[in-house]
Amino acid sequence: MSATRIGVGGSSAPYEVVVGSGVLGELAGLVGGTAARVAVIHPGSLGEIARPVCAALEAAGHVVHPMPVPDGEAAKDAAVAADLWARLGRAGFTRSDAVVGVGGGATTDLAGFVAATWLRGVRCVLVPTTLLGMVDAAVGGKTGINTAEGKNLVGAFHPPAGVLCDLATLPSLPTADYIGGLAEVIKAGFIADPVILDLVESDPEGAVRPEGRHTRELIERAIAVKAEVVSADLRESGRREILNYGHTLGHAIERAENYAFRHGYAVAIGMVFAAELARLDGRLDARTVERHRSILTSVGLPTGYAGEAWAGLRDTMRVDKKARGATLRFVVLEGLARPAILAGPSDALLDAAYRAVSA
Repeated sequence: MSATRIGVGGSSAPYEVVVGSGVLGELAGLVGGTAARVAVIHPGSLGEIARPVCAALEAAGHVVHPMPVPDGEAAKDAAVAADLWARLGRAGFTRSDAVVGVGGGATTDLAGFVAATWLRGVRCVLVPTTLLGMVDAAVGGKTGINTAEGKNLVGAFHPPAGVLCDLATLPSLPTADYIGGLAEVIKAGFIADPVILDLVESDPEGAVRPEGRHTRELIERAIAVKAEVVSADLRESGRREILNYGHTLGHAIERAENYAFRHGYAVAIGMVFAAELARLDGRLDARTVERHRSILTSVGLPTGYAGEAWAGLRDTMRVDKKARGATLRFVVLEGLARPAILAGPSDALLDAAYRAVSA
């Protein structure tokens, strides 16, 4: 099957997300011919996947510098970024050179951040190897690293020159990680494309497998949702905020777990919390709230979290980058594909919503 190309605008340099199986041959064209040197940033555990990426770039005439980094969220650290800057400097990288990020969402976030900050911005191509990376982290140009105070608090907007989603990498993904990525697909269904929800409900067992009959359609639909939103609002000054559905509480849970809790699992809980907020505020019907629980549960995602954690989670949410001053902001639904903002909910409303998701 041929590659699908999904355009992303919203910046001075629109780019494409290329989706298909066995599409590594598209990489050199996305990197471009002007880069003499290419840094390939990848988790140390993904050497088997990074090697053919490096070989494809070398065959196209680039001098390739593999740069392994820690796995997962441990890579999104200021010390790791500083080490990569030092490696780029020693290798003589100039503004005409490029960075390629290969791996999951944490690695592509880091690679994009390093590309954004080296010489105030060099060309970057992202090759996500996880479902989460393909449908969320690698698309949109938001880059960042974590600090002790929270997730993604240091970052930059730096759209990539292209994104290559090779579906052939997905069968090697652990099942739990694949299911975690599915949370972002389901999120896209609730905020913009309910067909996604119909597809998952029609075959929940297939939805959790890369070989499922709807896998490619689910991925392409989720990417198309993000591409449309990003094209309309690159810097999250308006519409793009809807992509944060479930993320305010989700990020707080991740921090409480020292980032050892999968992002998608945290977002799944956050979506149910946001749905309960909307219900209690008179915006969303109970049936749609229950649909959140039934769909997420059907694919193995959690819908509740420890009740005793609430005080700490609420404090963490107040320093989330989505807050405005002392005012908490939540993306909520007023119906399927009808996202809205709930600003400054009362403590009583927050407490009641959390009780509804307390495990």
